[in-house]
Amino acid sequence: MKLPQLPKSVRYVLLSLRDLLASASPFVIAAAGLVWLAYWWLDPMPPKTITLATGPAQSAYAEFGQRYAKALQASGIEVILLPTDGSSANLELLRSGQADAGFVQGGTASTQAPGEDAEEESLLTLGNLFVEPIWLFYRSASAQAISPSGQLNSITQLAHMRVNVGASGSGVPTLMQTLLDMNRVGPKSITLSQLDQTPATVKLLQGQLDAVVFASAPEAPIVQMLLQTPGIRLMDFHQNEAYARRLPFVTPATLPNGIVDLARKLPTQDVHLIATTTSMLAREDVHPALRQLMSQAAMQIHGQAGWFNRAREFPNAGNAEYPLAPEAERTMRTGVPSLQRYIPFTLANLIERMWLALGLIIAVLLPLGKIAPPLYAFRVRSRVFRWYGQLREIEERLEESPASASELLSELNALESKVEKIIVPLSYTDELYTLRNHIGLVRERLLKA
Repeated sequence: MKLPQLPKSVRYVLLSLRDLLASASPFVIAAAGLVWLAYWWLDPMPPKTITLATGPAQSAYAEFGQRYAKALQASGIEVILLPTDGSSANLELLRSGQADAGFVQGGTASTQAPGEDAEEESLLTLGNLFVEPIWLFYRSASAQAISPSGQLNSITQLAHMRVNVGASGSGVPTLMQTLLDMNRVGPKSITLSQLDQTPATVKLLQGQLDAVVFASAPEAPIVQMLLQTPGIRLMDFHQNEAYARRLPFVTPATLPNGIVDLARKLPTQDVHLIATTTSMLAREDVHPALRQLMSQAAMQIHGQAGWFNRAREFPNAGNAEYPLAPEAERTMRTGVPSLQRYIPFTLANLIERMWLALGLIIAVLLPLGKIAPPLYAFRVRSRVFRWYGQLREIEERLEESPASASELLSELNALESKVEKIIVPLSYTDELYTLRNHIGLVRERLLKA
């Protein structure tokens, strides 16, 4: 079955498009190559998972870890929560590459072993997140033997007590040992243990311990429970300003009267505390888009007013022990990018990371684009000009052998029939008609011969 022939106008358009595409192909290939190279270099699409080192069960770290997981899930990122003993363990996991990000207390880095500076260079901070007070809870009954009022306000009063200073991976044992040394409380005059928060709390309530020490945000369930437990009191650090002047990573904090329960006036008076500032650390090789998402989640989670801070006071970059990640600095300065407010994170991130590269690619391709029009003109004209070679050959053969004019005339007629089938854009038809005129001139010479 013979297919219907396309109208001439359609064939003209299709042929012009074919020539245009063939002429622009170097430009298109170069553009595609540059876009692929930029995509490979920038790596705009982040992994779908990130590992976050948190802390012990029922701790503030574990609670905040759940909030981060929920916040990033909205952007299609899965947060793998890695329970640990605390700040020191988190830092070790970050250094070894087993965690991508983690909560680390201020001053934890001061306990590093010699020669670990090179490893720390691969860590960045996403900002200070919250104040983490040192909660020293003790039994009123145990304090009665030391103070008639049953209240403790000095580390020296812990002598001869059974005190749990937290798990070894939490960083609290090192801090407490520093405080004990500063108050000249020798190891023989106090009984120390290093249990996890939950078993230590159980032993405190059962009377098997006299005091427990936590470093945690007030959101921790154990802290909330002990603050409201009868017979359990919170130590008042009267010398908190002095501790802050002696230890650079410690800040004074005050638990206001009635902040725990206004109706019951808990606590019954302002309590002076010492605190460290907890920050979020991330490895330098974590994808920038994930660091940006974590920074945005930190603004959402820690930007509210709390017991020890006002609204929008955190996150911040004050007294950072590690270099501040560029993504965190940008988030603190401008908040969530405009594109992410209207389109999905994946697409917004792709545009934000590629737009500058696309601008550079366009700047590179603009000069290259000037090649396409001459190449297109050459391609169309070559369809006409290539017949001039045969036309000249017929003339040369006529000059060499005038007797072959009849044979050459047949060749010229065959050439003309082929030229009549040539299709060129309307803007180039003058050259086609010029070729036909030249064929007519050669025919006149052949007929005269």
